[in-house]
Amino acid sequence: MNHLSVEVAMCYGVKLSRINALLSESFVHPSHRLEHLWYPAREHVPHIINTATMKNNHSTIIQRTCPVPLRKYPRVVLGHGSGGLMTHELIKNLFLPAFSSESAQLTDAAVVPMPFDSDKQLVVTTDSFVVHPLVFPGGDIGSLAVYGSVNDLAMMGAIPLYLTVGFILEEGLPMDTLTSIVQSMASAAKKAGVAIITGDTKVVEKNHGDGMYINTSAIGVIHSQNYPHPRLIQPGDAILVNGTLGDHGMAIMSVRENLRFETKLKSDSASLHLIVSKLLTACPDVHALRDLTRGGLAAGLNELAQTAHVGMIIDEEKVPIRSQVKNSCEIMGFDPIYIANEGKFVAILPKSQAQNAIKFLRNDSLGEKASIIGEVTADHPGIVIGKTQIGSKRVIDMPPGELLPRIC
Repeated sequence: MNHLSVEVAMCYGVKLSRINALLSESFVHPSHRLEHLWYPAREHVPHIINTATMKNNHSTIIQRTCPVPLRKYPRVVLGHGSGGLMTHELIKNLFLPAFSSESAQLTDAAVVPMPFDSDKQLVVTTDSFVVHPLVFPGGDIGSLAVYGSVNDLAMMGAIPLYLTVGFILEEGLPMDTLTSIVQSMASAAKKAGVAIITGDTKVVEKNHGDGMYINTSAIGVIHSQNYPHPRLIQPGDAILVNGTLGDHGMAIMSVRENLRFETKLKSDSASLHLIVSKLLTACPDVHALRDLTRGGLAAGLNELAQTAHVGMIIDEEKVPIRSQVKNSCEIMGFDPIYIANEGKFVAILPKSQAQNAIKFLRNDSLGEKASIIGEVTADHPGIVIGKTQIGSKRVIDMPPGELLPRIC
């Protein structure tokens, strides 16, 4: 691993020391090392900081975080699809000004009035899936497309009803592969309780589509005027997750790079709407929900903190991570809280309801490892702080570029 790679790894908050990072190189094939960066190199700064003396000096905290990548690009780069800082800048500086609308909402899905029924609200979302490989441990692009769209609706407290699907197929794709993925998609839709009601198919020339891309749109309904939204987050709220983090991203990486571990990594891809619906029934005052896909926990918490104009503090020792995921992240030089998930969400709710929520979640197979990981604070609004295992504190930034491209 070269000097630049170690600098970038440290800037991302990787928990390896320089010596351990160098030693880990011997366990990784040269093609797997962090020498091929998906974003420009940045100046190195220490990622462990002490915020004890910075409580009322927010600019100091920001200055000590990693510099962001170059903002002006003549062409699109992979980082623009990372779900992190570059994606947010693209949305803010290009898409929002072009598509300005009073109904535009920067949430997992848009909530719009239900025509002729003031007691209900429609929830609409759209998503595209470019995961590579098409089939991976724990799922495939078909089931992932269904669950990903359904989960976006669930994060707004909606009951999913309908899906549309668009296939972009590459010439030469084996028909057996297409058949298997379509059947998987149908099975996932049945399991999630949604109907695929319309769709479209396009075929592109060989070597122009990488097998298959899928686009979905989903429609659901909220039977109430009240639903989880970042604007409801309050200082003192508890932050909890429903299970272990990093499973999906590292499962994709292990297959893509042909990495072999003692324990096989498996994606957590799953439909979350049933467990979320039960959670909202048991704890009706849940203030906000966010599924932890691209950018992982780090991106999810930063989005919520910035939208709600609050600070957040998490205890990294309480963040549930499987040992095999943690070990593989250390070998690859990644921080698990930045790795994508497809069956995990963060919930923010009054501290008085947190223990009841945990007890409820742990009775569900999708919440067996649920944990309270932190709290919301009025200090350092828009900034997420992590308490490390050695007692220090660090700023957990919005991921600036692409760590693992095409994981969903």
